[in-house]
Amino acid sequence: MASSLIPASMQARIMAGSPRNLSGAVAMLNLDLLKNVVFLFFVLRYTRKTFDSLRGYGIIGSIKRVYAAIKLWAFYLFLRAPGVRGQVDKQVTTALTKLEEKMVRKGPGITSYLALPKEGWTSEQIRTELAQLVGMEHAKWEEGRVSGAVYHGGEDLSKLQTEAIGTFSVSNPLHPDVFPGVRKMEAEVVAMVLSLFHGPSDGAGVTTSGGTESILMACLAARQKAYAERGVTEPEMVVPETVHAAFFKAGSYFGIKVHRVPCPAPEYKVHIPSVRRLINRNTVLIAGSAPNFPHGIVDNIPALSRLAVSYKIPLHVDCCLGSFIIAFLKKAGFPSPYEEEGGFDFRQPGVTSISVDTHKYGFAPKGNSVLIYRNRSYRNHQYFIFPDWIGGVYASPSIAGSRSGALIAGCWVSLMTIGEAGYIASCHQIMGAAKQFETAIREDPILSANIEVIGNPEVSVVAFASKNIGIDTYDIADAMSEKGWHLNALQDPPAIHVAFTRPTALAVEKLQLELTEVITAELEKAEERKRQGKSFARQRGNTSALYGVAGSLPDKSIVNRLAEGFLDALYKA
Repeated sequence: MASSLIPASMQARIMAGSPRNLSGAVAMLNLDLLKNVVFLFFVLRYTRKTFDSLRGYGIIGSIKRVYAAIKLWAFYLFLRAPGVRGQVDKQVTTALTKLEEKMVRKGPGITSYLALPKEGWTSEQIRTELAQLVGMEHAKWEEGRVSGAVYHGGEDLSKLQTEAIGTFSVSNPLHPDVFPGVRKMEAEVVAMVLSLFHGPSDGAGVTTSGGTESILMACLAARQKAYAERGVTEPEMVVPETVHAAFFKAGSYFGIKVHRVPCPAPEYKVHIPSVRRLINRNTVLIAGSAPNFPHGIVDNIPALSRLAVSYKIPLHVDCCLGSFIIAFLKKAGFPSPYEEEGGFDFRQPGVTSISVDTHKYGFAPKGNSVLIYRNRSYRNHQYFIFPDWIGGVYASPSIAGSRSGALIAGCWVSLMTIGEAGYIASCHQIMGAAKQFETAIREDPILSANIEVIGNPEVSVVAFASKNIGIDTYDIADAMSEKGWHLNALQDPPAIHVAFTRPTALAVEKLQLELTEVITAELEKAEERKRQGKSFARQRGNTSALYGVAGSLPDKSIVNRLAEGFLDALYKA
């Protein structure tokens, strides 16, 4: 029966051959069989990958992805054609030169120090230079003209934070036996945040340097958990397209393939059926935002929780931006997302980790965030332990080794000083301003006729875009920038958002007034363009130029070069 699998010509050779020929023929047969097995393995592997892709994106979606890849490749070749490449390089160089001139301040009274002073400066010299540095021209965050970025808890709190930082300036949590007070404060910060987000009795957590590190650690822990428990070596995660960029950084750092799920208008929430289709045997994590950074909208966490439970995979909820605002919405008298379905936190059985930035609406000093887990077993997957190091047994809870105990002390002081009543009051103030601004856009005659709110904001962020074909959204952003406002430009769709803080809440009336002035001026410019036609030279601002290019080019290499130039300029003395 087995011989029938061998071709007749090969059977004849085997039967007629010598023992030596026979052993050679068997070896050849085994080699052929091995080749076929390897070939079959690769066929099955790529068949499975193709099936997963078709299942996740559908036939039409898969065709669109192939078309996008071909279009990207064609544009890549076009940009590198001899004539085109020279023009592109020239324009990029000009843009980077202007960027560097803007970033790296030069002129009278500004001295660059490129080497250590021969003798150390006196205290008076240091104070004089610090006064000059803090006095350099900057966005007026103190006047509330900056979206997000500076989450200020008031002068009295700042003074207490400064005292705490000074008291613990040399402390390092890496040595808890040397600094037991820092260990105690860190554990209490984690416990307080767990309590806010309804952590179970065996809940656990860590502090990190910020929201990005919290998200990185959650993704790493999910990857390690899948490898340890299921042997996953090609990890994937499924996230909303509106999720924070830190998830894509985690994918790049830790070798996790990231699937982006659409968040279609008008809700701009993650499309749950698409998440379900993209889950496969390699999925290590799914995620949702509460709220997302662009639009201040909370994804359908209860539905994501049901998927997580059904497929037995972790669900991370990014509450970095919402932090101490979303946790106090109900107590401040505002609707809390999905309250009737059990909420958005650990009350949902599928939620396994939550990232919370205490340095945002917790008003702690920058460099503070908390990552909390449903239980210690999840947290333990992010630990790094190296028992064979010559320097001794090494163990650390997160990416950092040495950390600043001073920042932990500043965070603990913030939470203990403000307390529940203070956070409820700040939530009421900030949310009240955000709702006032949203209402103005929807109801003011000039604003409502020309711009519209993106979706239905649920926390402290309000995003808006032009709905008048004659007015470009990014031109509005540039005009507001000229008036001293530092707002955030968004893509897909083009929009602007305001993340309200305590200072911004106090300036909401001025924001509405000056936005109305900008819209009125842009309407006049649009009328002038109509009258003059093609002869009218349109002036494009920095935001309009950058995002206009970014949105129109399938190949983002030019935008990447501009971004690299920006990062390089940060370190030019």
